[in-house]
Amino acid sequence: MSQQGDRPATTDDWWGRLYDESARDTGPAGTPDDTIDDRFDSAADTLGGGDDLPSTRTYGHAVDAIAVDDDEDDAGDDEDEGVGPASRPPAWWESPGGRPVTRTPAPAPEPAPAPAPEPSVPTPAPVAPAPLTPRPRAPWEPPPAAFDPTDPAADPTPPPAPPPAAPRDPRAADPRPPAPPPPPPAPAARISHVGDSPPTYEPEPTALPAADAEELDQLVADTVLDGARYGTYTLRAASLRGDSARYRGEPRRDALLTARFGAGPGALVLVAVATGARATEGAHLSAADACRWIGGAVGRSHSRLAEDIRAGRRGDLKSGLHRLTDRTYGKLRARAAELGRDPEEYTASLRCLLLSADPDCRTRVFFGVGGGGLFRLRDGAWQDLEPLVPEPSAIRGAPVVGYGSVPTGAGAATEQTPDGDRLTMDLEITKAPGPLVEEPVPPPPEPFRFRASVARPGDTLVLTSVGLAEPLRGVPALGDELAARWADGEPPGLATYLADVALRAKGYADDRTAVGVWEA
Repeated sequence: MSQQGDRPATTDDWWGRLYDESARDTGPAGTPDDTIDDRFDSAADTLGGGDDLPSTRTYGHAVDAIAVDDDEDDAGDDEDEGVGPASRPPAWWESPGGRPVTRTPAPAPEPAPAPAPEPSVPTPAPVAPAPLTPRPRAPWEPPPAAFDPTDPAADPTPPPAPPPAAPRDPRAADPRPPAPPPPPPAPAARISHVGDSPPTYEPEPTALPAADAEELDQLVADTVLDGARYGTYTLRAASLRGDSARYRGEPRRDALLTARFGAGPGALVLVAVATGARATEGAHLSAADACRWIGGAVGRSHSRLAEDIRAGRRGDLKSGLHRLTDRTYGKLRARAAELGRDPEEYTASLRCLLLSADPDCRTRVFFGVGGGGLFRLRDGAWQDLEPLVPEPSAIRGAPVVGYGSVPTGAGAATEQTPDGDRLTMDLEITKAPGPLVEEPVPPPPEPFRFRASVARPGDTLVLTSVGLAEPLRGVPALGDELAARWADGEPPGLATYLADVALRAKGYADDRTAVGVWEA
């Protein structure tokens, strides 16, 4: 009979009794020697081992056990237990170099002192765990169960692979979220010039014109940009100095004026473009004077002009605008006389557009004197609307006879008869003075141009100075590029429009001024 039961127990029976949770706990022993160590030694004796060999207490699965050498105490324990010395091989949990364990009565527990604060120890870096090695089976552990082919849970064969998914019906809704649309293509970079090679001069201003401290009001900016929207049209206007003038530090000879007279549907918009004579001093001043004086003349007559445009009175418009233009050139000649210069030196070409602010009026009126261009972009193709003017040799007519002039020629009255008798007698009586008649204003050096047209939705009307009209007529690639940029019919912004007008072509370096009217 063992110390823990009534009958000897096998290995499995002892294990079940010791660790079976359903069994009632026997409680602590009545003697002070019944400790965990005594129970461990008793279990070792029950399994067939004696206490004559060094005893090693182990906890967990540590390989190197902690042993205490005390031969005398170990011998005393053997006598107390009544077990004679015997030789047996050390168990797997016993260390070969261990020493006997002295079993002494456990002292009375003392109150544990308050734990001292542990010093802060830096957290060690994580270490990869060592590979696990299989441990030997303990003597009391049951052997592994043999493979049972009838047990479905013990089948070592891998489970069969799942059947392939059936093909998805393309007509069925796709549970996956739709893929995002591809990003839009980046807009193509705009070219800065047309032709096989870039122009000679740089595209940006380099030198400023010379200034006079007493005449700062005569300075003109390198670039002028303006725009508006009235009725069914959008207006864009730009004037910039040419490449050659920028390189030489000369002022811009082109002048630009945009003005609105009146309000509401009866308002009238005037855009005037003037270019001073080439290679003359103060050419930019004569261009500015021409724009200012024609603007004043139109402003004083804007009510009548706006009414004629809306009523479509073509004849009245042509004659009235012709008189206003002649007066402007008369002032230019007077200004040249004040400066002691020839009229041909202080003059400018003048081209104007009149636009009604009435949404129901689509009549666009052009008039002026001198070179330049008037173009229309319709259905992606350019049309040259420049009015044809007669040659100077084709203009015929006798001078206008003024008041008090003596008629001559056939049918004219004579002062004497065929016999030589005078019909009247000269009594030396002074004649009464006639009414004052102003001398007729001499015509401008070039004929007057006039054109009135009705715009269609989607049209683009372009009025230009000579600096842009010549490359548009001489370089087809320039017209094609501008037509491609303005093909959608939407008016560009001011900055974009300025870049379009500044599109250069080799061999054309004069000032550029362009007025664009986009019809909605």
